[in-house]
Amino acid sequence: MAYSLSSSPSSSLSLETHLFCNSLSPPDLFQLRIHKNLNFPLKIHPVKSSLRISSRVSLQELHANAVSQDSEIQDEKVKIAESLNACSPVEEDVSSVLNILGDSVVEQDAVIILNNMSNPETALVVLNYFQKRLRVCREAVLYNVTLKVFRKCKDLDGAESLFSCMLEKGVKPDNVTFSTIISCARQCSLPEKAVEWFEKMPSFGCEPDEVTCSVMVDAYGRVGNVDVALSLYDRARSEKWRLDAVTFSTLIRIYGSMGNFDGCLNLYEEMKALGVRPNASVYNSLLDGMGRAKRPWQAKNIYREMVSSGIEPTWGTYAALIRAYGRARYGEDALAVYREMKEKGLEVSVVLYNTLLSTCADVGFTDEALEIFQDMKSSGTCSPDSWTFASLITIYSCSGKVEEAEATLAEMLEAGFEPNIFVLTSLVQCYGKAGRTDDVVRTFDRLLELCITPDERFCGCLLNVLTQAPNEDIGKLTSCIEKANQSLLML
Repeated sequence: MAYSLSSSPSSSLSLETHLFCNSLSPPDLFQLRIHKNLNFPLKIHPVKSSLRISSRVSLQELHANAVSQDSEIQDEKVKIAESLNACSPVEEDVSSVLNILGDSVVEQDAVIILNNMSNPETALVVLNYFQKRLRVCREAVLYNVTLKVFRKCKDLDGAESLFSCMLEKGVKPDNVTFSTIISCARQCSLPEKAVEWFEKMPSFGCEPDEVTCSVMVDAYGRVGNVDVALSLYDRARSEKWRLDAVTFSTLIRIYGSMGNFDGCLNLYEEMKALGVRPNASVYNSLLDGMGRAKRPWQAKNIYREMVSSGIEPTWGTYAALIRAYGRARYGEDALAVYREMKEKGLEVSVVLYNTLLSTCADVGFTDEALEIFQDMKSSGTCSPDSWTFASLITIYSCSGKVEEAEATLAEMLEAGFEPNIFVLTSLVQCYGKAGRTDDVVRTFDRLLELCITPDERFCGCLLNVLTQAPNEDIGKLTSCIEKANQSLLML
């Protein structure tokens, strides 16, 4: 079964456990046929018993005493780490804090202290301090816990620099080294860097375990390498890897972009069955997919489930809903989402304003479109573009409001935008309804002046105007249609 990944506690002392997730048993074999660099032989490491049980009572007493002593030691080291976080990254200040350890410093002390630090600059000085005083058995361990500090701060550049220092000193990186850097790249929203570090692992003799491979489903999906992402996902299902909500969100987005909308819903049901709780990103990806599929009723149901689950809608949620309702011409629903965004003080982008205006044009909401246009101009965060004006002119054209359409065209020109084929088609329709044949001809001439090729829709509007024109205007319109047809024949 697959469960969501959870971060390891900062106080974890397990040196074999990955620093970005709970440890898992290693998989049998990692092989990807699609990518030649992703073949890793996997070795199973047997667990060695460190204590033989001779007496159940004596073991319980030993365990109780050990827990008490370990807790006191760990609390002391955590306090030292907190002091180091607050001090300057200079050797003198660091030494003054660490001198409390005396001369009997052991590797475990260094691991606990570094593992609980959050100041990467000071952590480098602390690492150097311990390296001078300790004869460590596994040098990579201290580097790994220091890399974790950089990951906490989302400092990938610092982590990569420390990795270079590690190589310069002849220390061989291990699986934990790579998994920590990969998770750091993921936290920094740099999936291409995660892929880069993942594909370096074979050259250092390291094989990724199932946890690392699981997060790479998300990384490969985000960089657009869909084949590898889906191949990894297939292995995750067959071998029961643990996948988190972020990975499912990426997979749903991949399926949506491929047009597999039922697959999006199947993934959603699968993750719930596996006990992975959907987050806002998952719901947003689903809403976007249902919008692409023109299934507004399913978008509504998903949104209701999101709210009932206690997940707070984000800007992306509202944007996906507006797009979904806009594509399906659900005008009232799109406007309801828009009003909710305004009530919550969320900023509306130019694209969303244009989507709303286009929806209003499709369903004939003239007054609502004017209100949205005024909101847009007074928002102070975005200005109308050519598509904004095109939608308004279309709305006025459908309503037969010639003066308003002409005023909007003048405002469009004043803003520095030239009319496109959509604007000119709407104007032809508007003038035709008003019986202004000369203006229809003038608009056609303007189209030719702008070197715009008339399309089938434009020619259709001309023919429609011709059927309604008085006899004395038929010759003018016929000439326009002949020129337009010549242009179409030349395509």
